[in-house]
Amino acid sequence: MESSQRLADGSPQKMRVAVGCGIGATIETYDFIGFGTAAALYFGHAFFPSSDPLSASLLSFATLGIGFAVRPIGGIIAGHLGDRIGRKPVLVASLLLMGVATVLIGCLPTYETVGVLAPVLLVAVRVVQGLAFGAEWGGAILMTFEHAPQRRKGLYTGITQAGFPVGLLLANLAFLFSAQLPGTWAWRLPFLLSAVLIVVGILIRLKIDESPEFEELKESGQRAKNPLWEVLRDDWRNVLRAFCLRIAETAGYAVSVTFMLSYLKMGDEPLVSGSLSLFALTTAAAVGIAATTLWGHASDHVGRRPIYLLGCLITLAWGVPLFLTVNTGAAALIVVAFVISYAVCQNSLAGVQGAWFSELFDTRTRTAGVSLAYQISAVVSGFTPLIATALYAGTGWIGPALLFSGYGLLGLLAATTTRETWGPAQRQNVVTRKEEAVV
Repeated sequence: MESSQRLADGSPQKMRVAVGCGIGATIETYDFIGFGTAAALYFGHAFFPSSDPLSASLLSFATLGIGFAVRPIGGIIAGHLGDRIGRKPVLVASLLLMGVATVLIGCLPTYETVGVLAPVLLVAVRVVQGLAFGAEWGGAILMTFEHAPQRRKGLYTGITQAGFPVGLLLANLAFLFSAQLPGTWAWRLPFLLSAVLIVVGILIRLKIDESPEFEELKESGQRAKNPLWEVLRDDWRNVLRAFCLRIAETAGYAVSVTFMLSYLKMGDEPLVSGSLSLFALTTAAAVGIAATTLWGHASDHVGRRPIYLLGCLITLAWGVPLFLTVNTGAAALIVVAFVISYAVCQNSLAGVQGAWFSELFDTRTRTAGVSLAYQISAVVSGFTPLIATALYAGTGWIGPALLFSGYGLLGLLAATTTRETWGPAQRQNVVTRKEEAVV
């Protein structure tokens, strides 16, 4: 009865956990996404100056992609440890590791100072960032999900997911203001400021209680001995489905935001200034904070799959109009384009993922399954700006536009083949049990 009541009402710490995990997600996103902004605006010149501008962008995005490529390793390690020793230790360790790597980026010498050693060091710290970020998402989302009340899991995981647009907003605000600084300080300062955020984040996460579902699992002696093997053996179909669902969101973001920042300043006559690009992204991130939470909350009322299908349909349709809009060079239209790409296309998917992905997997192997699917998709996403740049070089803007729509189509197909975990029957079942408990 006590366990049933906790499922219905959530733990007493449910809101503290959601906000605390969201703050941690904010900090990790500030660090990891900040690298993407710097790669689009500064790293080509700072670390690959001997190349022509297009080649420098390709090399810079390749370095960006390496961080995504190693994220599955971080996810696998964190998934195993999260299902074996607990969600909380993984959360604290990932945040600390990310903080150290990010501050080191702010201290790196440039190509002008140490030559080829500069990009080598950049790749090394990017690898550490990737490992840390790979360990982050599954732990933060599952801590929130397992503390949350059963009828509000979309809302609470949406709150944690909103930490990502907050981090995006802070990172781009930092780069927007630091753009006025001389020399390399324009990109160094945002990374160095991360040290303050890390201290705050560690203190918050140390005060969060371990997941009640994991504690029950540990007390019952039913923890998986090898979570990764079990989830691949017994639940590989859900891993594959979640992988495809995730690509629509994160790879779509890689085209419509990360690549777009570089696209807007390509050529002899850039479409807009770098400051306008950052302003547009900052505006989209600010809207996305509320949008992510609201999309998750909406999934509590209509189900996970309908929201995801809607987001993928819009993504599929938005590819060509997106580039036609930004090609006008009109400042207001570019801001609108970023808002639609982020707050609608990306946030509608991200807001649902926390609850839907967690509900697809059993508690015993939940961290391993969710982390594996989520982070393997990051490999595709990480190299998407590189792919989009290569397509642009060969076909012009239509190549990246169709790539973006293609990701939406993949997500649409995956959503139609993934079971609904919070449909009318599940929602009514929870209401009935709650009414019976009251009687």
